[in-house]
Amino acid sequence: MCVASLRGVTVQDHVALVEIELCGELMIAASAAEGDRLSPDLIDEVLNVVHFTPPPDALWPSR
Repeated sequence: MCVASLRGVTVQDHVALVEIELCGELMIAASAAEGDRLSPDLIDEVLNVVHFTPPPDALWPSR
């Protein structure tokens, strides 16, 4: 059996690294929070979620 060596090769998936970092942030917040669950608002705060409501005319542009 021949197994290829991956020494010297670095592969980075930047999206995966960001997801891992966000999961870590959620775990830290969960460990510091009181209660059994994080509220949706706290999760949004930890993940820096910004809710955007487009203006009404952006949904149905006039012709």
